Amino acid sequence: MLKKIFLICLVATLFSCAEDDRREEEIANIAVELDVQRFDQRFARATADSLPALKRDFSFLFPRQYPDILWVEKMNDTIQLELNKAVANEFPSLKKTEQDLESLFQHIKYYFPERKIPKVITLTSDVDYRNQVVWADSLLLVALDTYLGMDHPLYAGVQDYIKKEMRKEQISVDAAEAFAQTVVPRPGSRDFLAHMIYYGKILYLKDLLVPFKTDAQKMTFLPEEMAWAEANEDQVWRYFVERELLYSSDSDLYTRFLYPAPFSKFYLELDAEAPPRLGQFIGWQIVKQYMEKNDVSVEEMVQKDGGTIFKQSNYKPQK
Repeated sequence: MLKKIFLICLVATLFSCAEDDRREEEIANIAVELDVQRFDQRFARATADSLPALKRDFSFLFPRQYPDILWVEKMNDTIQLELNKAVANEFPSLKKTEQDLESLFQHIKYYFPERKIPKVITLTSDVDYRNQVVWADSLLLVALDTYLGMDHPLYAGVQDYIKKEMRKEQISVDAAEAFAQTVVPRPGSRDFLAHMIYYGKILYLKDLLVPFKTDAQKMTFLPEEMAWAEANEDQVWRYFVERELLYSSDSDLYTRFLYPAPFSKFYLELDAEAPPRLGQFIGWQIVKQYMEKNDVSVEEMVQKDGGTIFKQSNYKPQK
């Protein structure tokens, strides 16, 4: 009997892998027009004389209330010059990033064919790590000075948990998240569970849109942090259930388990070793199990309320 069950599972797994391979082959053949414009390079070379032409080509980056003299001063600012040099050294070419973004856009066109592919503009942002990527309808703005690498000297004063997000391999992941946020509606409930599943939907969309990235990269985790989350999924879930946190509307839970931080806050000795945003991780597992057990489209999942997803997922954590 056990041998028969094993064979059934093996056949199902092989069939699923073959189906995934066929889907990825189809996606790879989708034509997308990748338009990347390096405003960072144009601004680094700009002068007072060339400023009018730069403003004409990138008018959306020059608010009208700021006079030209401010932009000229910025061109010659020592910090800006240092940023220009750092970006030029780290991103002399965007070949790998462009490949990742092209694949992301192909996946978006496959799952959301009505969505338009944006023009990509790379720039510097005075290391504004809170806005590394901005998806604005027809534009995708990427601040390259926030992706210079965890150990870059310019990030000496930045906390370690934020530096993890400042790696170039995260650009397409962050772009996928920025897109997902335009698709997934904000939860209508303040319940902790509803917000966990909101982030779970975004992470599930990352599974679909950037399958070439690791689960750790999708969570913006280091590999050892991902290993900890996977090994302790059952314990984290038990903590949430035993303390009756799922339907709590205490917004402090968002800070403790959903938002970027050095670690998740259980108020236990294990806090120092627990990665942040474990509520997002659990929400992701709930959404994945929901999609495995229910015949629904991606669009239907995105619109489904968190309570229904949880009930119909029959979620069981990995032990």
